[in-house]
Amino acid sequence: METLGHDASGFRARGSFDAGEQPGGDRLERLIQTALAPVTGTSRGYYLWVAFLLMVIAWGIYAYSRQLQDGLIVTGMRDRISWGLYITTFVFFIGISHAGTLISAILRVSQARWRTPVTRMAEFITAVALICGALFVIIDMGRPDRVLNIILYGRWQSPIVWDVLAITTYLTASIAYLFLPMIPDLALFRDRLAGRAAAWRTWLYGLLAVRWQGTGAQWRSMGAAITTAMILIIPIAVSVHTVVSWIFAMTLREPWNSTIFGAFFVAGAIFSGIATLIIVMAILRKVYHLEEYITEKHFVYLGYLMAAFTLIMMYGNVSEYLTTGYKMTEETEFHFRQLFLEQFAGFYWFYIVGGLVVPGLLVLLPWTRNIWGVVVAAILVDAAMWVERYFIVVAGFRVPLMPYEPSTYAPSWVELSVVAAGFALFALLITLFVKVFPIIAVWEVAEDLEGVEITPAAGRLAPELAGGGGS
Repeated sequence: METLGHDASGFRARGSFDAGEQPGGDRLERLIQTALAPVTGTSRGYYLWVAFLLMVIAWGIYAYSRQLQDGLIVTGMRDRISWGLYITTFVFFIGISHAGTLISAILRVSQARWRTPVTRMAEFITAVALICGALFVIIDMGRPDRVLNIILYGRWQSPIVWDVLAITTYLTASIAYLFLPMIPDLALFRDRLAGRAAAWRTWLYGLLAVRWQGTGAQWRSMGAAITTAMILIIPIAVSVHTVVSWIFAMTLREPWNSTIFGAFFVAGAIFSGIATLIIVMAILRKVYHLEEYITEKHFVYLGYLMAAFTLIMMYGNVSEYLTTGYKMTEETEFHFRQLFLEQFAGFYWFYIVGGLVVPGLLVLLPWTRNIWGVVVAAILVDAAMWVERYFIVVAGFRVPLMPYEPSTYAPSWVELSVVAAGFALFALLITLFVKVFPIIAVWEVAEDLEGVEITPAAGRLAPELAGGGGS
């Protein structure tokens, strides 16, 4: 006897129940249970991890309270080097935000089917990274009450105002791009967890599912909305990091006087974004047992993308330093000396060797082209890209504008504590996200399962798919 299982999300699984065989239904059910597992079960390790992150954040809040009380004098920043760890971390977080919307949108446009298990992770990394990055701009201001002055009295000629507008637009578009493909999965959670989950979860899923029933009109509307969003998100994402680069390139500092900073920053953002996605993907795969859906193929394919951007970053470095070094002004000579030989040489050569050469080799060599090889390469890339932002910011400020003795900068415990809290907040938001929202795009992954169709489906969940919890 042939049966057809429907749910309000629009999933349909074909199978032969009399023979005890349900290939499509079994795989779909296993996929749904995998997606539900982080929401329905919480281990002791999860609580310990959250407690650790909260302690780091609490210490960072205490350090920031000292900064609010005493001013920026508690940091290592002074008038000659007025940007340090805060702006470095801001640029880094804005960069890794490209892990989601830009990478996901490009893969959607190119219809790369292998992307489906990782798109959700990529998209929520974007929203979380933008939130954390924007906080560091406020922290760096010293006086957070002056944020409104940018909105009320900001000059449109200022790249800082452009940056605020670009990041706000990008965050809004990213949240919309994260939410739209999640609607069918939220409806699935609404139906499956009805009567089984806490009241606040039931209310939240019902609210965010926006009365989704999986009708043909709803599928068509969502498809059109996703298409529009992914077309818009690509230029928005590119413009964001371009504008971030203009904050440097349009400032009267010799090391930042570059016409390729926009393209260089965008390439670096995608580069570190891919690396962050690989790291988060590896952690969530291990913790939530997603091996069936996130396979070695996904790591290798993302590794190829990362290797491609390794070459682009090498080209950008050669182009930038060759053109400025050929002319070799006095300021350029000072900058090159501190970068290649003196104060920042360790950072710079770690960035070149550890962040570009070694990761490229790990991905391209056959015996390291595996999950662990790609993950190690991604860790090196992320560390090196943070270091690159550091020496761009600090080494750029250190070049004297007038014939005076160069200044020095060393971050204080306050800055280190606040930056550590920023990374802890990034990890905490991801940790909380996967406990509330679908960790993988169930309906997109289901489209690739043999014997499963995603079709308009009216009515309630069938018992065989609802598990007794139908709506």
